[in-house]
Amino acid sequence: MLAKALELRDMGTFIAILAVDMNPSDEAERYLLRRCGYPCDQEPNIIITRLDGNGKATNDPYEWDGRTYPVAHHWIIEHWNQLSNGDVVDVEFILGEKPTKKVSERFA
Repeated sequence: MLAKALELRDMGTFIAILAVDMNPSDEAERYLLRRCGYPCDQEPNIIITRLDGNGKATNDPYEWDGRTYPVAHHWIIEHWNQLSNGDVVDVEFILGEKPTKKVSERFA
C-alpha cells in the first residue's frame, strides 16, 4: 500500500487528507486486502480519510456528500501516479471555476 498526504482545497476549504492506494506491496498485504474484497489488480483503488483521523474513510467516491470530496476523490484516482506528498487537490480548479490551481498554504 502506498499512502500520500494531500491538501484538499475548495472554496473556503482546507482539509489535510490521507489517500492510500489499496494495492499490496507484499504477500501479507495481498492476503489481507483480498480478504477485505479489494481486487489487488494494480489499478488505483484509493481510500481517503482526513489526516487528523476524524470522520469517514472510504474507497468509494460516491459515498461522500457534497461536492468537495466526491470531485477530489475521482480526480485523485485518475491522477494517482502524478501525485506527490503535499500536493494540492483544488476542486475549484478541477471544475474549471478558477483558471489556476491554488498554491499550498505551506508556501503562502
